[in-house]
Amino acid sequence: MAEKLFSDADRAIITTAIRDAEKETSGEIQVHIENHCSGDVLDRAAVLFEKLKMHRTKQRNAVLFYLAVEDHKFAILGDAGINSVVPDNFWENIKEEMLVHFKKREFTEGLRKGIAMAGRQLQQHFPYDQKGDINELPNDISFE
Repeated sequence: MAEKLFSDADRAIITTAIRDAEKETSGEIQVHIENHCSGDVLDRAAVLFEKLKMHRTKQRNAVLFYLAVEDHKFAILGDAGINSVVPDNFWENIKEEMLVHFKKREFTEGLRKGIAMAGRQLQQHFPYDQKGDINELPNDISFE
């Protein structure tokens, strides 16, 4: 069901947003979407963070955007590296911006904006290293 909410064009917009956000940073961004989240949304995001092996990035600078569409829940989870350098309210500010769009069922636009905001901080704190920097995680959206 969650997959059906996102057309091929929507997926391309989100994947492009990830690729653009990662262009000037060693940071990694992933998006995971599913229908339901029965428990605490941050707990579920943490489980997925580990399942997707996001905690294994070299600089611990991965960010997960998690969305449970049917339950109207979402979370942004950053790893230790990025969390140590962003302002305290950083993730909440992104969530507020995304929520404006999610309330209008503009999931693709909300994700695109959130990814861009996270990407700017990743670029600032984890600039792209032309020597040996690799894309450590896939840019595709994962669904469950």
